[in-house]
Amino acid sequence: MSVEGREPDVIVDFVFDDGLLYATVANIGDRPALKVSCHFEPAFHGLGGSVEISRSAAYFARKEPTKLEVTVNYQDKSGTRREATIRHDLGIYRDLAYVPPERHHDDFADRRGGR
Repeated sequence: MSVEGREPDVIVDFVFDDGLLYATVANIGDRPALKVSCHFEPAFHGLGGSVEISRSAAYFARKEPTKLEVTVNYQDKSGTRREATIRHDLGIYRDLAYVPPERHHDDFADRRGGR
């Protein structure tokens, strides 16, 4: 394995799960990443302006930005600074359908004659 393959490699990605949109920061490299920071351009906000991104439908209804550029800064163990810029288009999540778990359970109970 090359030396470069053993270095830290920090990414920012978005995960869509049960109608929720999560921003995730992960070190996919083999070595620790230290002093990690992320800058989003343009800035984005979850419900109420918090850093949490809530239901994806609410995010898009508020006309939050769909095209984001994330600059990730971090250091390796020796103190060498690293930077990566990642571009995302959250518009790909706009039309994804999902069934909330409680709704799915209620539909199943109704079909079986429950309730």
